[in-house]
Amino acid sequence: MSSKRRFMQLDVFSHLPMKGNPLAVVIDGDGLDEATMRAFARWTNLSETAFLLPPTVPDADYRVRIFTPRRELPFAGHPSVGSAYVAIEAGLVDSGKTSLIQQCAAGLLPVTVECSGTERVIRVQAPAARVHDVSADVRQAIAQAIHVAPGDVSISLVDNGPHWWVCDMAEASRVRALKPDLSAIAALTEQHGVIGLSVFGQEHGGIAKMAVRAFCPADDMPEDPVTGSVNAGIMALLAERGDRRFGFDYVASQGREVGRDGYVHVKRDTASGAITIGGRCALVIRGELDLGETASA
Repeated sequence: MSSKRRFMQLDVFSHLPMKGNPLAVVIDGDGLDEATMRAFARWTNLSETAFLLPPTVPDADYRVRIFTPRRELPFAGHPSVGSAYVAIEAGLVDSGKTSLIQQCAAGLLPVTVECSGTERVIRVQAPAARVHDVSADVRQAIAQAIHVAPGDVSISLVDNGPHWWVCDMAEASRVRALKPDLSAIAALTEQHGVIGLSVFGQEHGGIAKMAVRAFCPADDMPEDPVTGSVNAGIMALLAERGDRRFGFDYVASQGREVGRDGYVHVKRDTASGAITIGGRCALVIRGELDLGETASA
C-alpha cells in the first residue's frame, strides 16, 4: 500500500479561515495502525485529528476515529462536523446526499447536510447524554479554580462520550471575563478522569444567545477554540433542568477569548430529545500526506 494519503485541514464552526476550530483529517486512514494515528495526532498538536476509514457496518456512510494529542475520543463535535464535510469534499460519499450516518466509537450518529459549497452546514446528532451531580468537595475545588464562590455557580458533570464539568455562570459577561487557574483545572481533570471544564452564560443582543468557553489544559489545550461536545452537553443539561432560557434552537458563540469567532448551531428535538450540533466549515489545506514506512499496517 502506498504511504501517501489524501489530507485536508479545515476550520470548523466558521466559514472564515482561522476563525473556527482547526481540524486535521487523514482521508485514507485505512491501513494505519493505532500507534501511528496517535503519533500523528501528537505531531499535528491540534485539539483533535480525525482519520476516515471504511465503515464496518452496512448502515454507515463512513467511519471516523478521533484523537487528541493524548487520547482517543469516542465522540467529539468539531471532528464529527469536520469529518462529514471532508467525506463529502473527498468524494467518499455522494455530494448530493442530505442524510448520512457516521460510525464512530460512540456508535452510529445521524448527520444532516444543508446547502452546498461554502454555504454547506453540517449537523451531527450527539450521543445521548447523562447528567450527574458533582460532590460538594469537587464543586468547591472547581469554584476555587475559576475564582468564584461555590454558591455563585451551578456545576454538573455531563457525559456524552467525553466527560465535561459544565458550569452555569448565568451571564456572558462573567464567562468572557473569566481568568481561570489552568494548573488547578489540569490537576482536577486528571484526578477525576474528566476531559475538561466548560462555562456558559446568556448573551443579550447579536445572533448568539449563549457565550461558551472550554478549558482542557491536561490535554495540552489550555482553552479549546470551539467545542461541539460541550455545546451538546450544555443543551442536555438545560433539558435535564427544564431550563428554557435559550429555547430549543439557538446559536452559541465560542472562541473570541483566543482570537477565534466560532458559532455552533444547537438544537433539541422536543419529541425525541435528540440533540444536534452543527455549523459551517472553511477548507484551508488540501494536499497529500506521506508518513513513509510508519504507515505500514
